Formats: sequence, C-alpha cells, structure tokens
Amino acid sequence: MNVVSMAIPDVLLIEPKVFGDDRGFFFESFNEQRFAAAVGKTVEFVQDNHSRSARGVLRGLHYQIQQPQGKLVRVVSGEVFDVAVDIRKSSPTFGLWVGALLSAENKRQMWIPEGFAHGFVVTSDSAEFLYKTTDYWAPGHERCIAWNDPAIGIEWPITGSPILSGKDQNGTSLADAEVFA
Repeated sequence: MNVVSMAIPDVLLIEPKVFGDDRGFFFESFNEQRFAAAVGKTVEFVQDNHSRSARGVLRGLHYQIQQPQGKLVRVVSGEVFDVAVDIRKSSPTFGLWVGALLSAENKRQMWIPEGFAHGFVVTSDSAEFLYKTTDYWAPGHERCIAWNDPAIGIEWPITGSPILSGKDQNGTSLADAEVFA
C-alpha cells in the first residue's frame, strides 16, 4: 500500500496495491500491522458502519466531543468527496481542512484521527460508504459543524444546494463549536 500524508499530516490517504486481471481484482483492504506502521501507533477499531446515499447528499461535519472516533473510510460503490477538518485548538492546523475523492474505482481510503470533524458529499449517482471507528457511536456526544462555515471555507465540488439531514442543516459555526484542547 502507498500512504500519502495530506496537507494536514495526521490525515492520511491510503492507496492499496490492487491485483487485477480479466477475472476482476483483489486487494487487501485492511492489515493491522501495516496500518499501525503507517499511522505510527496501534489502532483498535470497535465498530464498522455502512451508509448509502444519493447524488448531492452531504453528511457532516460530524464528530464526538467525548468518545472521539478515529475513522478509516472508503467507498465500495460510487464516488464521494471526503473531508476532514482539524478541530484541535492546540494544533497548528486548527480550522484547516483537507479533502480527497474516494471511489470504488480508485479504492483509496482516508484515515481521519480523533480530533477531526468529518464529512462527505456524494458526487456520483449514489455511493456506498464504509468506515471503521475507534470508539462507539455516542449520540449524546455527537456534534455537527456547518458544512458551509465560511471560516473553514471547504471547496465542495457541488453546484446548488446539497441534500442535508435536519442535524446537518443546523450545524454550528466553528467559532461556536465545542472543540478539542
């Protein structure tokens, strides 16, 4: 696998080695030893999630203020533009974002460690999105930052308004959000 540090070095883009021929393809989607070497520590995943969304659906920017979740994300059908925002107040990259296209075709994964808000928008007709998390979903600790907060300035590859859940419509600004120390 090829591991690429993004503009925020704690967020990693992981490109697997794919073996393909006229029958199809094979690749190792997760290997604990290689992943630990890539991120510089052993990471324990406790939950796997799978979502399906239509074109234009934007989910995020989500995080848990307690029981923070690191996420290893990938797409198994379709394509999304995936985003991580650093919300660690003591970080030199606080308030900055990185993003990448993840698709069934490119088979890339993104590692988003604890201390980041996460979101994605579907850029294909539909997409199925998988992610492993380092802690369990804790709805009482879940928070949402507005997807279009001008202080963050994410350049979403969309025209018009995205399709949002009620929670995502009511996201707070980064300036008013609970963040990590």
